[in-house]
Amino acid sequence: MDEVFFVGIDTSNYTTSAALADESGRILLNLKRPLPVCEGQRGLRQSDAVFSHVRNLPLIMDELSSHISAKRIAAVGVSAFPRDAEGSYMPCFLSGVAAAHSFAAALGGVPVYALSHQMGHIMAALYSAEAERLTGERFLAFHVSGGTTEALLVSPSPDSMFSVSLVGGTNDLNAGQAIDRIGVMMGLKFPCGAEMERLAHENTKEFVHFSTSVRGLSCNLSGLENMAAKLYSESGDRALVSAAVFDFVGRTLRKLTEALRNEYGDLPIVYGGGVMSNSLIQHMLKAKKDTYFALPEFSSDNASGIALLCRRKYLSAEK
Repeated sequence: MDEVFFVGIDTSNYTTSAALADESGRILLNLKRPLPVCEGQRGLRQSDAVFSHVRNLPLIMDELSSHISAKRIAAVGVSAFPRDAEGSYMPCFLSGVAAAHSFAAALGGVPVYALSHQMGHIMAALYSAEAERLTGERFLAFHVSGGTTEALLVSPSPDSMFSVSLVGGTNDLNAGQAIDRIGVMMGLKFPCGAEMERLAHENTKEFVHFSTSVRGLSCNLSGLENMAAKLYSESGDRALVSAAVFDFVGRTLRKLTEALRNEYGDLPIVYGGGVMSNSLIQHMLKAKKDTYFALPEFSSDNASGIALLCRRKYLSAEK
């Protein structure tokens, strides 16, 4: 029998993505197109995100199709909701759902699996860190991005997938949201994380560490915006502010990591989401044993984890 392949589609609030996985679980394609954000804006309304996905999806799907003409697609996976929880919903994911069903119908009606964006991030991180074996045991995970800052307990499930329980995280702003707000305040183009990381590496000045707010498994991040604005008004130094911001986020995540280990024991920890591609934050967390990080191309929004979960779901159903 010929080898089969699996497509993943993800339409997050800032990126249109598609990916292709083979039967052995290798990612062959990891395609992305960012959604445009006007200068000075700190994000996108859902209506604007949906419109941009509708414009991006034909380009992404045409590029995907150019690589699969001789391949047998067995199933299509799609991010249909932010996370596996009742009521979890964002309109932007409906764009991907429509594209997935249309694509599957054109292939002769192959199965379509509705999956969560969050599970896709976790799976992409496991794949990138060569830690997929962890899906057979309990582990801890962080999903840290512009839309999410959550601490998670992940457990195996009988269908070769895994279940995710929210056990901690932010009470207010998300880490990526705070970073982008501060970057835009300093005149940087949204999204600001990569440029602020470059600036932070250039900083040579000492700075007073911003006070973190962590209680147990929960944190507050909204104060970071005001502290960074005050430092910028006093110094006018983007590099200094960027370094202080990532130091704050890294120390916050380190305290949450310690609280997780105190609560759940010495389980492995997987870090995923766009913020976790930051090398300064990673350096602050890598000292802990059994920690895993996705490579940058698998940290930011992408559909590779969805393609891999689609493969797992299909092969499990075929047994």
